[in-house]
Amino acid sequence: MPTNEQRRATAKRKLERQLERRAAKERQRRIYMIVGSAVAAIVVIGAIVATIVVTNKDSGSTTASAAPTTPTSAAPDTPSAPGGLPAFAAPANLGGNCQYPASPEKASKQVNPPRTGKVPTDPAQVSASMSTNQGNIGLQLDNAKSPCTVNSFANLAQQGFFNDTPCHRLTTSDGLAVLQCGDPTGQGSGGPGYQFTNEYPTDQFQPDDPKLNQPVTYPRGTLAMANAGPGTNGSQFFLVYKDSQLPPNYTVFGTIDQTGLATLDKIAAAGTADGSQDGKPKEDVKVKSILLD
Repeated sequence: MPTNEQRRATAKRKLERQLERRAAKERQRRIYMIVGSAVAAIVVIGAIVATIVVTNKDSGSTTASAAPTTPTSAAPDTPSAPGGLPAFAAPANLGGNCQYPASPEKASKQVNPPRTGKVPTDPAQVSASMSTNQGNIGLQLDNAKSPCTVNSFANLAQQGFFNDTPCHRLTTSDGLAVLQCGDPTGQGSGGPGYQFTNEYPTDQFQPDDPKLNQPVTYPRGTLAMANAGPGTNGSQFFLVYKDSQLPPNYTVFGTIDQTGLATLDKIAAAGTADGSQDGKPKEDVKVKSILLD
């Protein structure tokens, strides 16, 4: 009978093969599209700028990430005159050297870190299904913009890290409307025992750019990482159910489907347990599992 470690290794290899097969199909599809366009002599130029954002919890400061007054992430006060997320321009070596060093805090749940080094950026989108006791939430993970983040999230999901864990924070203010999950302890300070750096939209700015301190709009339907500062991403993430304003210091790594938004709207309508605009959801929200499709 295989050990748990062997099963985890097999699951990771299966995921890597799945990603590689999808990448090959995507490359083939692109070739067909190019050939077809040449034969038809049709040139189509499209420009679509999409902004997707999310916030996270924990302290009430100007951020959008993980737990109340804990070092895992901070949530912002309502800022004024926010703009949109910056257009995406792929940084040099995107996904070329993903690293996951140990965090100061021990893992809240035993898990193996993701593979390091180069990770694929194809397929551009990876589907996932988040099952909760309040309803299902469909996700599209944005592998083309935040591959190191998607690599970590998929790794944790494959190992069941999110299974039977609570969503510990709900915010309902005009400026911040998110549900935060991903902490097995439910206290807002737990994580996987490793951490990693920000990707989009933070990587669209120079480290000393003052715009990193100015709020932008993370739109409804955004999936993003919570953090406690640069390079402190772990397992906590937040789902944006109404446009929210945060500095561009929280990695956007996916979007939420309409079914998921309906589930989030239902959770938000019940409010928080203490009636405040930032606290534990009144209706307990538990993640049953997150599965990659």
